[in-house]
Amino acid sequence: EMAAAAGAAAGLWSEVNRCGQNGDFARALKSVNKILQINKDDVTALQCKVVCLIQNGNFKEALGVINTHTKVLTSDVIAFEKAYCEYRLNRIESALKTIQSASQQTDKLKELYGQVLYRLERYDDCLAAYRDLIRNSQDEYEEERKTNLSAVVAAQSTWEKVVPEDLGLREATYELCYNSACALIGQGKLNEAMKKLQKAEELCRQSLSEDSDVTEEDIEAELAIIHGQMAYIMQLQGRTEDALQLYNQIIKLKPTDVGLLAVIANNIITINKDQNVFDSKKKVKLTNAEGVEHKLSKKQLQAIEFNKALLAMYTNQADQCRKLSASLQSQSPEHLLPVLIQAAQLCREKQHAKAVGLLQDFADQHPANAAEIKLTMAQLKIAQGSVTKACMILRSIEELQHKPGMVSALVTMYSHEEDIDSAIEVFTQAIQWYQQYQASQTRGANPKSPVHLSLIREAANFKLKHGRKKEAISDLEELWKQNPKDVHTLAQLISAYSLVDPEKAKVLSKHLPSSDTMSLKVDVDALENSHGATYVRKKAAKLTGDNQQKEQGQGEVKKKKKKKKGKLPKNYDPKVTPDPERWLPMRERSYYRGRKKGKKKDQVGKGTQGSTTTGSSELDASRTASSPPTSPRPGSGAAVSATSNVIPPRHQKPAGAPATKKKQQQKKKKGAKGGW
Repeated sequence: EMAAAAGAAAGLWSEVNRCGQNGDFARALKSVNKILQINKDDVTALQCKVVCLIQNGNFKEALGVINTHTKVLTSDVIAFEKAYCEYRLNRIESALKTIQSASQQTDKLKELYGQVLYRLERYDDCLAAYRDLIRNSQDEYEEERKTNLSAVVAAQSTWEKVVPEDLGLREATYELCYNSACALIGQGKLNEAMKKLQKAEELCRQSLSEDSDVTEEDIEAELAIIHGQMAYIMQLQGRTEDALQLYNQIIKLKPTDVGLLAVIANNIITINKDQNVFDSKKKVKLTNAEGVEHKLSKKQLQAIEFNKALLAMYTNQADQCRKLSASLQSQSPEHLLPVLIQAAQLCREKQHAKAVGLLQDFADQHPANAAEIKLTMAQLKIAQGSVTKACMILRSIEELQHKPGMVSALVTMYSHEEDIDSAIEVFTQAIQWYQQYQASQTRGANPKSPVHLSLIREAANFKLKHGRKKEAISDLEELWKQNPKDVHTLAQLISAYSLVDPEKAKVLSKHLPSSDTMSLKVDVDALENSHGATYVRKKAAKLTGDNQQKEQGQGEVKKKKKKKKGKLPKNYDPKVTPDPERWLPMRERSYYRGRKKGKKKDQVGKGTQGSTTTGSSELDASRTASSPPTSPRPGSGAAVSATSNVIPPRHQKPAGAPATKKKQQQKKKKGAKGGW
């Protein structure tokens, strides 16, 4: 019987060997199982079973076999297979422990170790592992190892902002070219990165087109990741429409890479922001696909979660927004974004005080990140109109007190509140900070930095502008000391001293350059004929009487606009001097005597202001022969006799019948045009 069993086992082993060489692992597994029925603890058969299960993608079952037969399949025998199964089942930490506990570090384990470190985002260790592999390996997989090495460098550049060293890798494949482009994106070299991606696309097309079985659709599917990165560069460059178009083209291809789809969907959501939220809600589903968490880095997954919370806020899902942001905060307590999202949601609900309180609590708990939070708090206070409180918050950010941007913002806000003393105090504190910093950096009297001098200059100008000349003296003296040839500063200093110490002002005035040295050789004619002198010359012409009409005439030619001549009354007499009070209402004129009593309303003229109907003197009962003559009107002249019927031009009416009511109304609408 034993001989028969041995013969059967030999036949089965031959079958296993033949199937293994043909790659038919399903049939090989059947033969291995028959061998194990004969001898259940056959180490070689168990090893073959594990390999067959791995080749068929049954990693869980393979790991089960390993764990069931731990006495037979010891770690030194099956370490690689166990670690590989754990790696493929995304049990990365377990895979690392299995590799580290192996008695002997084989080349296979070292290769797997590099992959595990990459998945754990331990890029420095990973880089060292791959360098060691490339140095000590000579086989047909050298290109793959170099590709993995370049992927590590790209990840460092992107996620850790490490400037990568030049590894001297020859970018002969599209994978190497693509990874190089990713590293350049991490450094912000977008134009160079785009050129690399274009080269990668070209290499990819060449490589795949050599295979006659590859269709155009297969090529486009392979290019999807390259095109996705191109679209990302476009988005970073502000070409959002182009980026959106390319993103949507990739989605239409329905690529099998769930990680790529999730990234593209997330980027589309960031373009949409608070617009097109219906499209964003559809795209969110792509980010929730199964297996996404194993395809992307921690920072990518975190960014997707942040955007989900923001989208919930934009779609007025307040509870969902709070739930997501609270979850993010528990995962990353020191991270700014979750608390900022919660504060934004509270502001949308008009709970500004609660939002400020939330931000204040975070700032107290995490002093290292307090600066950005306090800037947000100040913004909220300004939105509420509490400018002074906003200033207090900003001034509590010690690490930003000396920054020119902060000084400028505080001075502007205090000036708006008319708190000049506080604004000057802000300048003083910033200048003192630079003085202390300079003293700590240098022992000698080195010149002040440009920023320091700029602050002193701004402080001096601010004080002078607000009438604080005495306080500006020390700043101006410091500026003049740094640059004794600065005449403008010297003039300001003399002006300031003239109020405090006139004698000192006189002494300083001796340093001013003489009028001879300050005279400029200017070609006056050339200056007047220059393009910019037209307006000045035109204004100056108003001072002279003779040139006025001439210059006005020139202006009219330039404008090509004729001035209309004023219309004169029809009965205008050039010999009579016009009434100087003609533009005043009748009631305000010196010769106005008030309305005559007993006058019928229908007899009152309704023409232009001050006009009378013909024969009004005959109708006036008060005008009799015994009436005293009226006093002469101003400007009427002695040549006009008391009995003259001449009416000043403003009061004249056409001869003939009295005008009808309709015509009088028309005259009233037109008004008096011209200079009379």
